Amino acid sequence: MPSAIARVISCDDPDDNESTIRREWLTTNGLGGFSSGTLSGSLSRRYHGLLVAALPAPLGRTVMLSRLQEKIIIGNETFFLNDQELIDTRASKSCMHLKEFRLEMGLPVWIYQIDKFTLEKRILLERCRNTLLINYTLLEAPSSLELELRPAVHFRSLEAAVDQDTVDIDEYKLTANNNIYQIRGGNYPPLLIQLKGSEHSFNISNHHWDNIYFRLEYERGYAAVGKHWSPGFFKLPLHQDQSITLIATTEDVNNLPSSFDEVFTAEIERRINLIATAPPHLQHGEAAELVLAADQFIITPAGRQEETKRARAIGEEVKTIIAGYHWFTDWGRDTMISLEGLTLATGRYSEARHILRTFSNYICDGLIPNMFPEHDNNGLYHTADATLWFFHALHRYVNFTEDRETLRDILPKLISIIDHHIFGTRFNIGIDPVDGLLHQGAEGYQLTWMDAKVGDWVVTPRRGKAVELNALWYNALCVMEAWLSEEKDAAGAIKMRVYAERAKHSFNARFWNESSDALYDVIDGPAGLDDSCRPNQILSIALPHPVLNREHWPAVVNQVEKHLLTPVGLRSLSPRHAAYKQNYDGDLHTRDAAYHQGTVWGWLIGPYIDAWVKTYPENRTKVNDVLAGFYQHMSEAGIGSISEIFDAEPPYTPRGCIAQAWSVAEVLRCLATYGTKK
Repeated sequence: MPSAIARVISCDDPDDNESTIRREWLTTNGLGGFSSGTLSGSLSRRYHGLLVAALPAPLGRTVMLSRLQEKIIIGNETFFLNDQELIDTRASKSCMHLKEFRLEMGLPVWIYQIDKFTLEKRILLERCRNTLLINYTLLEAPSSLELELRPAVHFRSLEAAVDQDTVDIDEYKLTANNNIYQIRGGNYPPLLIQLKGSEHSFNISNHHWDNIYFRLEYERGYAAVGKHWSPGFFKLPLHQDQSITLIATTEDVNNLPSSFDEVFTAEIERRINLIATAPPHLQHGEAAELVLAADQFIITPAGRQEETKRARAIGEEVKTIIAGYHWFTDWGRDTMISLEGLTLATGRYSEARHILRTFSNYICDGLIPNMFPEHDNNGLYHTADATLWFFHALHRYVNFTEDRETLRDILPKLISIIDHHIFGTRFNIGIDPVDGLLHQGAEGYQLTWMDAKVGDWVVTPRRGKAVELNALWYNALCVMEAWLSEEKDAAGAIKMRVYAERAKHSFNARFWNESSDALYDVIDGPAGLDDSCRPNQILSIALPHPVLNREHWPAVVNQVEKHLLTPVGLRSLSPRHAAYKQNYDGDLHTRDAAYHQGTVWGWLIGPYIDAWVKTYPENRTKVNDVLAGFYQHMSEAGIGSISEIFDAEPPYTPRGCIAQAWSVAEVLRCLATYGTKK
């Protein structure tokens, strides 16, 4: 197994529980399901669980196995490998025996040390199945020891509050057959648990906790005390060099894996192939880690089974991109922005095609879905930019693959999208006949990527003509002109050119703000001109067809660099603005008030680098310096991945999702395009 692609976190200090409980790990199953927690083993989020199964709608992703209490008995002494924080014992010492955590080929490994005993633990999810495998190997031991494993459950929807009683404690039932233990509760599928590799006993010993403390839920202003139930515990001897595996699954009993080694070997081979498929300069170091991190977001959505059946009937596959872990589903905007970095830059062209075709099947009234809710098969369409990013993603796909067949299949839908925008569609999205610019906005809706909303409060409505939407509109018209010309549709190409030329002329006449040497963020809004210094203007240069006249490029890039650039992305608002927020913390209302009002977004580093290199081509060799902050960050929050957002001021604390698709994608795309770390 390749050892070079590894990230090691030393845990030598037994008193440093804080860093192990703040750092998190994640592994996924290709269906949207996952296994995740803190390095310490103590659950701190509602989203943590050893088996979060991706189940068909209306269930959606469901926490099935919450945790496993692990106990070592050596002679007359008992040691806990992990220790869940409780409401009355918040200062958990769960890291006392943890010496090292590492990712090997992106898969989590723990090393525990107790005197002269060294125990290794590995966690693995079977690909495209809701099956968890936890493997324990006693690497060094002067004698045998006893291992006790107590499973604890709280069946609930992924986003349900930790205090939500989806199943009453007395509703859980345990049955056993041929050493396979089945836990049932409520309307959820049964959870099957099996232990392999050693003679063992299962001791019936019902226990429930009503004081499980989730510290990050408390910090985020949510219910923070939950309940767990356990039917009993496995007990077994373990000798040096011996391995045992606990399997937990919601799959049929006939689909249980035969061994950990079988699943592990298949998964390592798959990951080796992912690395080999990527360009050579992405096959080492942080770039290779990000190739593996990218894989976590590309899924076949388990909840949409009917769609999968229809696609397979015509030889296609349903593929999509999870926007971020732990709580996002697939979002149109995030998918289209992420597509190049996650799939094209890594050589995964077939998945890119499936993703584009999947979303093309959901086009309605000239729009692709904004997002697919967790428990529904139907998309929601309240977005003004996702559809325009679809043109960009398809353009990049065709440039990489020269797949004209897919382009020709989708082209009639693209023409319809353009027409819907010209004549107007939902949410007041349409072209102003006076100046040819794109406007949008409907009361109560947040339609751009700055989409925070709390109750009825839209934090950054940006109604009117937003700068990045018009950059995207111009870019879409330009790629359409080229495609139609190549397909010998001269009249269609001329139509696109006329609209594009008018949009560009109006854009440069109306968006340029002479007094600030920058672009307005929104024009013709309810308050007139919005001169807020935001990162959206960088897209007027960064896209393949820049709408901004070249003479203004240096000024815009310099303004963005001066006021917005950080080591981990761009601020969403200049610190000079009265509404600027330097921290993203507190309850939901407080956080969303800061979400796009200063908070740093990792994905924006991609458009910034594109614009920076276009404007100053000599800086192409300096891209790694701009990306260096992300390499350090990959050991901070979600190990081996890149967070969604960061505080706007040093130390740029990571916030939001611990693994965000477009953050990973844009850093990876820049590494693929401009070079890699030396």
